[in-house]
Amino acid sequence: MKTFGHLFYKSCLLGFFLLLVVPAKAQTFTDSNLPIIVITTDIDPSTSLPYEIVDSERVLGNMKIIKHPDGTRNYLTDSNTPAFLNYNGRLSIEIRGSSSQALEKKGYGLTTVLADNVSNNNVSLLGMPSENDWIFNGLAFDPSLIRDYLAYNTARQMGDYATRTQYFELVINGDYKGLYLLQEKIKADSNRVNVLKIATTDTAGENLTGGYITKADKTTGGDPVAWTTISYNGSNVDYIHDLPKPENVTVEQDSYIHNQFTMFQTAITANNSSLSNGYPSLIDIPTFVDFMLSNELAANADGYQLSTYFHKDRNGKLRAGPIWDFNLTLGNDLFLWGFDRSKVDTWQFSNGDNEGSKFWTNLFTNTQFKCYLSHRFHDLIQTGQPMNVTVLNTFIDNTVDTISEAAARENERWNTIPDLLMEVANLKAFLSSRIAWMTTHLGSYSACATVAVPALVITKINYNPATSTNFPVSNDQEFIAIENTGVSTVNLSGIYFRELGITYQFPYNSSLAGNSTIYLASNATIFQNQNGFAPFGQYTRNLSNKSQKLVLADAFGNIIDTVEYFDSSPWPTAPDGNGSYLQLVSTTLDNNLATSWIASTTPLAASTFTYSPATITVYPNPAATSLTIVSNCMMDKVELFDVYGKLVKTLTAAGNELQINVAELATGLYFSKVYTVNGVYTEKWIKQ
Repeated sequence: MKTFGHLFYKSCLLGFFLLLVVPAKAQTFTDSNLPIIVITTDIDPSTSLPYEIVDSERVLGNMKIIKHPDGTRNYLTDSNTPAFLNYNGRLSIEIRGSSSQALEKKGYGLTTVLADNVSNNNVSLLGMPSENDWIFNGLAFDPSLIRDYLAYNTARQMGDYATRTQYFELVINGDYKGLYLLQEKIKADSNRVNVLKIATTDTAGENLTGGYITKADKTTGGDPVAWTTISYNGSNVDYIHDLPKPENVTVEQDSYIHNQFTMFQTAITANNSSLSNGYPSLIDIPTFVDFMLSNELAANADGYQLSTYFHKDRNGKLRAGPIWDFNLTLGNDLFLWGFDRSKVDTWQFSNGDNEGSKFWTNLFTNTQFKCYLSHRFHDLIQTGQPMNVTVLNTFIDNTVDTISEAAARENERWNTIPDLLMEVANLKAFLSSRIAWMTTHLGSYSACATVAVPALVITKINYNPATSTNFPVSNDQEFIAIENTGVSTVNLSGIYFRELGITYQFPYNSSLAGNSTIYLASNATIFQNQNGFAPFGQYTRNLSNKSQKLVLADAFGNIIDTVEYFDSSPWPTAPDGNGSYLQLVSTTLDNNLATSWIASTTPLAASTFTYSPATITVYPNPAATSLTIVSNCMMDKVELFDVYGKLVKTLTAAGNELQINVAELATGLYFSKVYTVNGVYTEKWIKQ
């Protein structure tokens, strides 16, 4: 281990020494095997020179992306040949980053805009889905130039969203700036973090539940800290709103999302794995597993405490990710500033430094969660899988081949890449040792190696219904059918859709009889009016009219059924707005194959399911000193929330009736969240 740290220390120290004592120099740059981006900022009338790009405000300019469509070499002289321009238009740009701003080479954030210099211009850059917010990653503090690129691509191979990436070489106002990585900025978008964009008017009910993007990070650009938690080593972990933006977040929204983290921390601290109110009901376990494995494989020195994102869709669970900022990983750190934290033999969530919130350690010490963590890692390191050492080494070698030419120019410009091949060799050695250490220290996964899942199959999908005079809105007529193909009744508690796009989690203690079918609809009222019977439930958001992956999973994320449909051949095309729906031919067939589905117009049959909702009575309402809650079934717990979503009181219940002293509460509107054996219910009441 000392050998790795010593080698990385020597190479990075040499790079920073050269950066400080050897002036970065201009050079002649004419062509590249990579795309070339050329930016020319507007002229400053006070100096008659191009505006300098700064951190404090955006600068306008023009951007051209030179890329031959056939993949052949790119030349600066191609900048006036439309056939070779991937983008030619306006942008606003600024310097971005925190510690990286101490370096002479800067990173940049930019927005593609229309000719009016104000309106966003959603465009596809270098094959990435259309958007307007982009990042130029300057590869700061990484003498290998590949750590971020490796981490993001590995995460995507694991099935998680991570920012898409493309290497390029940059010229600004005629000055060659070196090798960069084009990245998508983390934001709510159907092709990025696929959550609804919450509005300032979304302050109550279901609308208040999402979507959110929140990060644990240090403040940059003046963003205020929303709340702070304490790690096990006693340091502060600051949380910052990303969606909604800090300047737009309401008191209700701030309280709601903060409370989601608080409830999660409370549940995992108590090792509460209940499907009604434990941590599986609050978080999307697969995303937390993958987030931890990505950070731990890389031994991310910033992991958990900084650049740590979370997101939550409307009515959905809290999810970890996307991963971000992996330059201080795989044995690399800010050695010049006295840091050396990325170790082969240390868990980063308990490294004594950037440990993050306590729930990371609590998750690891929870027997069930750690089992899934170990099982997932075991699967990921198998032959051909994303964290397999041979797969990783091959990807690294291919990346080095791609950037080696540009890396030489990068070093000539900035003097920070003293020996790329040595850096890559050390990185590979670190990965090999890290995988071996993690395999040994994650322990057994036998308890969750073969989890039984119910025989539930998605059998009908109505993703783009035809409209009519009586039913003029296509989205309101959507539905999904789920069949229990077994003979035994299935308890549906905790079962949910894992993939973002639609949100639904089955109520606690609901069930489906053997050989029976239930329907979930986008609009329960419309479904009943159209089909003559009520659906089992109503999901949030809508199915895509093009393609969508539906993943039905149990509360711990174990996959029950997966279907990814398309609106084009070989899938039946008639359901795409023409009055029919997708129908699985037989439940004995693989329903993820297009040939297993047909277009159908057969009328739907009524569902067969068992779900006995509790009846909750709250009185007196308004209440002055005492509140009584009565249920027709056994209560487990009652939580009281104020109008902002803040938890003000928790009480244990062990019967059908509970009296609560509310005399000390301030006047106003409150919500009682009642946990029963038949589900969880919320009732409004007023404190006088």
